[in-house]
Amino acid sequence: MPAIIRRLGIALAALMLSSGLALAQSKVTLAIGGASCLCYLPTMLAHQLGEYKKAGVDVEVVQFKGGSEALKAVMGGSADVVSGYFDHTVNLAAKGQNLQSFVVYDRFPGFALVVSPKHNAEIKSIKDLANKKVGVSAPGSSTDFFLKYILSKNGVDPNSIGVIGVGLGATAIAAMEQGTIDAAIMLDPAVTLLQGKNKDLKILSDTRSQKDTLAVFGGEYPGGALYTKADWIASHEKEVQGMTNAILATLKWIHSHTPEEIAAKMPPELIGKDVPLYIAALKNTLPMYSQTGRMDPKGAQAVLAVFSQSSPDVAKAKIDLSKTYTNKYVEAAGKGM
Repeated sequence: MPAIIRRLGIALAALMLSSGLALAQSKVTLAIGGASCLCYLPTMLAHQLGEYKKAGVDVEVVQFKGGSEALKAVMGGSADVVSGYFDHTVNLAAKGQNLQSFVVYDRFPGFALVVSPKHNAEIKSIKDLANKKVGVSAPGSSTDFFLKYILSKNGVDPNSIGVIGVGLGATAIAAMEQGTIDAAIMLDPAVTLLQGKNKDLKILSDTRSQKDTLAVFGGEYPGGALYTKADWIASHEKEVQGMTNAILATLKWIHSHTPEEIAAKMPPELIGKDVPLYIAALKNTLPMYSQTGRMDPKGAQAVLAVFSQSSPDVAKAKIDLSKTYTNKYVEAAGKGM
């Protein structure tokens, strides 16, 4: 009898050890460029709801100033996955880097080109931004890409602009209120919070709704997604599927709850002091969140078309868009649900 118990003990210890190793293998470091931005809310909310753990993935969220900084973390090996804008995968494909998005949570980008209240009198249109200082989350981020695109589209040389990294939250609002920059590419809740204090806030370009996105880009333009190196995806399919399942479950939860209920789940430090304005911004943002998690091939094509206009490198490169995203894990989740 003692021998049997001893053997059972050894077997149990081996099982616990293998389970521990499996759990260790499922740990993922997720880099996010500005967690307070509502564009990234599904990523943070999934963590708050415990959806990653339910899906069998131990996710550590690491925050950065902007999407380009989060991307650097993945390219440098200090993070595994980026929660950021899909357009980075297209931009890097032009440089021979193979990154893929595997679940999309934003149907459109949510960018707004906003004039600092201190400079309202001198800036009446996008053309007036020539030789001005314009804030972006961080140089090389999607906000920077959008700035270059919208300037070029309106006949302004992007090289004539002083691009300043100001983040996406309180630091961006402070720079705008103080007038240290002339304008900025902003996202909610920062836009709504700034508007709450400045009723005459001037917005020169807006992509916070489907209608406005179509007007600016001429079609659908996907925003936030989870993406990483294609070889990491291939070697970590369990983790990728788990994270996909978690985001899809969170998107379903978002579309079945009120802005007030969603806000109640978010960390107070991401909401800020003005809760009513945060909820107002969230109410306006809800239509932006995907209901399917799928990448629309037409949306990916729109990103390529936009980048081809503002980036000579992208225009010259022969990019295979099918390698910049995959719907495999979203489709697998659909079959399993």
